[in-house]
Amino acid sequence: MADSIMYQEDAYVVLESGQPEQVILTAEELLTKLEEVLATLDHVPRDLQRFAPRSAQAKHLMETSCEIDLGPGDYLQWYVVRLEK
Repeated sequence: MADSIMYQEDAYVVLESGQPEQVILTAEELLTKLEEVLATLDHVPRDLQRFAPRSAQAKHLMETSCEIDLGPGDYLQWYVVRLEK
C-alpha cells in the first residue's frame, strides 16, 4: 500500500511562458492563479466546460493536470513539491 505522504501537497513549482524564473506557490495561490488564467481565455478547454463556477474549473484542472496550453508558444505548468522530507 502506498504511503499517504505520496498524496500530500506542500507547494507547487510553477513555470510560465515569458517569466524568467520558476515560482513556488501554495495550493490556494495556484488555485487563484488558475482562476485568473481561465478568466482570460476566450474558450475554456472542453474537459472543464462541464464545471461551473470558474473556481471548480480551476480545482479540477489543478487536481487532474499539470499544464494548460495558452496558445502558440504560451504555457503554464505546475508540479507538486514537498518542502520537508
